[in-house]
Amino acid sequence: MLRQFFAIAMLAPGRQRSFRRLVIAHVIFIALLAWQLATPAETSGLTTFGYILLCMAMVEGAALVGWRLTQLPKSQALEFLLVSPAQPKGVFVAEAAVGVSRFALVWLAGLPVFAGLLAAGSISPADFWPLVVFPFVWGVAAALALTAWVYEPIGVRRIGEVIALLGVLVYLTVGVLAGEHLVLWLQSLPDWLAKVLYDCVIFFHEMNPFGIVRYWFTPDAVDWIARERVIAVTIAGVLLTLLACGRAAFRLRGHFHDRHYKPLEVGQVSDREQIGDRPLSWWAVKRVMEYSGRVNLWLAGGFAVMYATYIVAGDHWPAWMGKLVFQIFETWGGAATVATALAVMAAVPAVFQYGLWDSTIPARCKRLELLLLTDLTSLDYWHASLSAAWKRGRGYLFAAGLLWLALGISGRATWPGAIGAMLGGCVLWAISFAIGFRAFATGNQTSGLASIFTLGLPLLLVALYRANLTAYAGLVPAGLCHLPVTVGLNASWFVGLVVTSASAIWLTRTGLRCCDADLRCWYDANQGQKAAA
Repeated sequence: MLRQFFAIAMLAPGRQRSFRRLVIAHVIFIALLAWQLATPAETSGLTTFGYILLCMAMVEGAALVGWRLTQLPKSQALEFLLVSPAQPKGVFVAEAAVGVSRFALVWLAGLPVFAGLLAAGSISPADFWPLVVFPFVWGVAAALALTAWVYEPIGVRRIGEVIALLGVLVYLTVGVLAGEHLVLWLQSLPDWLAKVLYDCVIFFHEMNPFGIVRYWFTPDAVDWIARERVIAVTIAGVLLTLLACGRAAFRLRGHFHDRHYKPLEVGQVSDREQIGDRPLSWWAVKRVMEYSGRVNLWLAGGFAVMYATYIVAGDHWPAWMGKLVFQIFETWGGAATVATALAVMAAVPAVFQYGLWDSTIPARCKRLELLLLTDLTSLDYWHASLSAAWKRGRGYLFAAGLLWLALGISGRATWPGAIGAMLGGCVLWAISFAIGFRAFATGNQTSGLASIFTLGLPLLLVALYRANLTAYAGLVPAGLCHLPVTVGLNASWFVGLVVTSASAIWLTRTGLRCCDADLRCWYDANQGQKAAA
């Protein structure tokens, strides 16, 4: 059975194209990171290099492993496998093995870059473990843990969100507010309790994937301690992978039944009245908020509030409260960089179009087969996309606005610069949504273009800053909300704002004018195509 799953994965034309594109993007990204950060004279650069590799592995693992596994139960065709001699657990393990293998091939494509770093003396042979093996293990673990979380019943997920919220509160209190003054905070507690809490905080601070990478590249790190920590956390990642894989395999059939056969619960009258006169918009918002990522928003929003308070307080920040975390972020670009990252995160659901987009052509054809028979207009599709994208991303944009406001109040940035950054953030979101909606209407996959827009262009902005070409940073959409509070308003910012705004208006008007005709054209071209082939 396993052979058939691998054959389908490697022979499908769409998956082949996406695989090749991802390999090329992976190698280019690794090479650029190595060129910018992996220098023998800067251990901090190697630490940042390791951090980004770890994040990159988790993102790629989620895309190649987690995305496929979470989309699998949405197809009713899975029912034929579930009632066949192939057991649901075997189906899941086979699909997981295919995803992990594809992820391994993509990750190993970057080996020539690491070989070049080794030849140049930037890294040692032992560094292959924290830079290559360790991120791969935790990328797989994160992907399968995310899959297991999605497969859980809604009641379990709600309890998990409450626990995660408590974890976020503990982190923001202990890791940010207390920070380096944690011992001072614990002195008011009994000695035994203070010691237990302190040991727990230090353990979780050091024995996590990012803490392992940080200690490995610390100049005064003890070699045998670094090796033991890497091995221990790697084993923990493997155990998490096995546990998540077993739980997800056990829940595959139940999750499939929950999605397709669970009776609809009739809510209160007030809940039904929320549908209003725009049922498509209500449905798009409901769909995009099924897995809303509230934990990430709580973490980002809570940190933004604390960072903004620290900026406004300035020298009046209480001495008994920690500020080391904020000082670390100051060395990475400060509030301007954090606010820009939050603005880009707000633009992600706008450009990817989570609300109305379906992951496969057959699924989209089935949905359009019903929608195109109704009296829905282009404005209805636009409003539904806008509602879903804004509902999902507005929290990050508000958090970014709070930081820009703090920069203006504190005097770190001029008020024209702070207002210009806010305006640039709004324009960035608008052009992201315009691109995503136009791609939706024409039937083009937004994943490649959206990845370039949300990852490639911010990297281009970083490259411009490192090359001392800040005069041109305003021409990059992400630079519209970063340049005003760092360098100030200049000619490139005004030109970039005008061009980006005009492009957003033109794409929006074109989308509204051609949406219905383009959707019908795409449907006529794709309906029955797979069956005919």
